[in-house]
Amino acid sequence: MNFKTVAKVTVVAGASVLFLAACGSNKSTSSSAKNTANWTESAELPTMDISKSTDVVSSNALNNTNEGLYRLGKNGKVTPGIAKSTTVSKDGKTYTFTLRKNAKWSNGDKVTAKDFVYGWQRTVNPKTASQYAYLYSGIKNADDIANGKKPVSSLGIKADGDYKLTVTLDKPIAYFDKLMGFINFFPQNEKVVKKYGSKYGTTSAAMVYNGPYKMTGWTGTNLSWTLKKNNDYWDKKNVKMSAINYQVVKDASTGLNLFNSNKIDFTTLSNEQVKNYKNDKNYLVRKTASTFYVELNRNDSDKTLAKAFKNQKIREALSLAINRKSYVNNTLGNGSTVSKGYVSEDLAKNPTTGKDFTSDAYVASAVEYDQAKAKKLFKEGMKEIGETKLNIKLLSDDTDGAKKSTEYIQGAWEKLPGLTVTNQNVPFKTRLSRSQAGNFDTVISAWNADFTDPISFLSLFTSDNSYNNGKYNSAAYDSAVKKAEGADANNETARWADMVAAEKQLMNDQGVIPIYQQATATLTRNNVKGIIYNTAGSNYNLKYMSVK
Repeated sequence: MNFKTVAKVTVVAGASVLFLAACGSNKSTSSSAKNTANWTESAELPTMDISKSTDVVSSNALNNTNEGLYRLGKNGKVTPGIAKSTTVSKDGKTYTFTLRKNAKWSNGDKVTAKDFVYGWQRTVNPKTASQYAYLYSGIKNADDIANGKKPVSSLGIKADGDYKLTVTLDKPIAYFDKLMGFINFFPQNEKVVKKYGSKYGTTSAAMVYNGPYKMTGWTGTNLSWTLKKNNDYWDKKNVKMSAINYQVVKDASTGLNLFNSNKIDFTTLSNEQVKNYKNDKNYLVRKTASTFYVELNRNDSDKTLAKAFKNQKIREALSLAINRKSYVNNTLGNGSTVSKGYVSEDLAKNPTTGKDFTSDAYVASAVEYDQAKAKKLFKEGMKEIGETKLNIKLLSDDTDGAKKSTEYIQGAWEKLPGLTVTNQNVPFKTRLSRSQAGNFDTVISAWNADFTDPISFLSLFTSDNSYNNGKYNSAAYDSAVKKAEGADANNETARWADMVAAEKQLMNDQGVIPIYQQATATLTRNNVKGIIYNTAGSNYNLKYMSVK
């Protein structure tokens, strides 16, 4: 999930005058209204279309306003959602879900098996252009449908009446149960999708909800919205909050001022602020299974840059020029750590030895700092492509933290002979669309694991993946990933070796330039309880949230 691209954005984003006026009281919002809270978000909300969501902001909003067969509980544990029971065939290729009869949409419609069939078919349909359609690979006929070889009706999902759903796989999928708690496998109400057409999911009103909350107040362009308790939700008795008010805050100082004046209950801290708030009772660091990295556009419209980014020595030089330790400690200072590779640390353990994936797949040269070597390789690479100067644009978000990040990397890269860097800081939504369209030279992207398995990272950079915006292409990498997803899916040891091989290939190629694994330093009002936070997938499950 893109940061969030997930995305994933390191500093909670700038309050509007309207929000400041609405929060005029000096009393704590928490103490004055125990079942409401005022929250900040890291960036504008791009979409509420389940099929088209790609980022962490949309994911968290959809995860709390909608529900799939399962919900992800504490520590990523699968818990019942719309499915009250599941049976699996001995060969692991047929799942039969029995659905609750009391599940409803916020418009009063029943949630039925047909809603899952429609939602899945819509997402995998090439006409929808869902960037997450690739996650359906392994479900019967999904790949052929995505390639236009079979109709969407042939997808391996069938409604047997209103409350029985059967899913057939082409091959066992080791992480299938985790996928069922991920938002892009949630049901969709066909009547509502067709009613709103191209406007579906573009505003809070052009949407319907079957989760703990329903959204109000989002026009599609404004920077505030509210999650209100959904009284049509099947488990509403366990939802304590009546409302959670969201506001995008792009400036850390604004966020801190609002928090200290008791106008918001959550904000993210900048590096400078962390130093003064480490011992505050509300201080809380959230680690994520997310890696921030630089992606280079091998299909750049500037032919000189396309040629440069295809040069191994230039790619390595750009990586070696970045002092990650200094960046993490001095620019971020929020608990984030230096990346050991593309796949994040503490995501998965070797099934035989228990070693972390990042230890087994570590390629030191892909994440080390060596300015002298960087200059040497850059000169050699420039000579190989017949150039003496390069002008590179570096794309990122327009938050305070993102601007500091681009400035740091700009300074590091411009120490290379003949290199000039121009920073492009744009709104999150714009950065996502430009990345997806290939409209960039280099971009600071981020990926947050959708589930606790390295394949959630590794599948992104196969040559045919829709998220491979920089067009990295390696037959060896493709082969290793496909073996992990197919032939070796039921062999833990072989599958692990495949994924390690893929990571090493990507890092030895310097296919992307990993920078850091994100952690977020926050002030979270300590009387807010019951938040379930997961490092992978949708980070926040607010179903059991309450204010004491």
